[in-house]
Amino acid sequence: MALELGIYGGLALFSKQHNLQNLAVVEEPPAIGHQKLNTALDLGLRAGFYPLSFLGAEGELGIIPSKTDVSGDAATIWTYRLSAVVQYPEYRLVPFVLVGAGGMNLRSNRSGLGKDSDPELHFGVGAKFAITQYISARFDFRDNLMQENRLNPGVDDGNLVQNFELLLGASFTLGRTPAERPAAPVDSDNDGFYDPQDACPMQPGVAPNGCPAPVAPADTDKDGIPDPSDPCPTEAEDGAQPNPTDGCPNKDADGDGILLPDDKCPDIKGVAPDGCVHDKDADGIVDEVDKCPDQPETKNGFQDADGCPDELPKEVAKFSGVIKGIQFDFGKATIRAQSNKLLDEAVKVLQTYPDLRISVSGHTDNVGEPAKNLELSQARAEAVKTYFTAKGVEASRIETRGAGETEPVADNATDAGRQQNRRIEFKLLQQK
Repeated sequence: MALELGIYGGLALFSKQHNLQNLAVVEEPPAIGHQKLNTALDLGLRAGFYPLSFLGAEGELGIIPSKTDVSGDAATIWTYRLSAVVQYPEYRLVPFVLVGAGGMNLRSNRSGLGKDSDPELHFGVGAKFAITQYISARFDFRDNLMQENRLNPGVDDGNLVQNFELLLGASFTLGRTPAERPAAPVDSDNDGFYDPQDACPMQPGVAPNGCPAPVAPADTDKDGIPDPSDPCPTEAEDGAQPNPTDGCPNKDADGDGILLPDDKCPDIKGVAPDGCVHDKDADGIVDEVDKCPDQPETKNGFQDADGCPDELPKEVAKFSGVIKGIQFDFGKATIRAQSNKLLDEAVKVLQTYPDLRISVSGHTDNVGEPAKNLELSQARAEAVKTYFTAKGVEASRIETRGAGETEPVADNATDAGRQQNRRIEFKLLQQK
């Protein structure tokens, strides 16, 4: 909410093609015609109001006593302007930009230019320098946009010329909030730490925060963790994972849920009662849940969790490997209707054996672009998966992959070989 009052002086530089002229006077014989206005002294007064420290409005009244460059006649220009000002008042040097509008009035009874009034648009940049809290020096550079000389052929109301100003001034500010002297710092407890920096302003203390020196808490087990923070104050921390700093020794280093001293195999994740692994047939299934502890499990994707050797049932084995009879529209992932019978058989097998998980792989020959073939093979594998899930098979039991032309099983140089390479393969996945 500050008010600025000021004066300025400088130079005004007019375009050769200004339109500050009375056309009737300029064209009337024996008139000289259009004349340029000479560079001249630029004087004026300004007043500004700043409701915010960075934003304000200014008004200016000025006079430019110039002369015409041919006849040498006096030509006085009166200026009036309103401007919006945006400034950055964080430091003593305050940069600003402004934009606004106004007018210039030419008054020259003896001049060959006559009398004229033209509007103008202006913009500028500058800076203020605070000499004191109330007095500032100021520099402005202005660009005034005005109508171009109407005597020039082809000039219309949209043609503008630039008239420049370089201004120096001084401003006096009213209403500025005076700077407040900071209050003298207080040290209530006289410990050498002023209250704003003293974490304990009413208790004499020491560095670094002005509080009394802390008394070290007890550490009964000498593991470096004070008793108030140590859940096992009489048992020293051993630094072992998974909690190397919790204050307690790790009694279950292998994470099998069996604690020392009951765990007889403390470095092996085992089972109750002794924490060891019991797997006589070494098939990865502990004896406690192994239905055939003396015979290793056959890892073939069928009943892999029971621990017994087995063979794939014929109806399951039929759908492992290359699946002949699944056909698609040419160049598309649309399954042809004649493939439905075979796919329905596969659905029945998946429903009969709910533990089965399969991977569906799509393959192509090498005809066409490799990237397109890879995309097509993936889309065909996804189409098969979609068929199965639509029949009620859980999506989590089916994985898909597109191999494109990268895994041929026959020579792509022959029609027969390419036919073999265009295929869908099923692979049983190991049960989780």
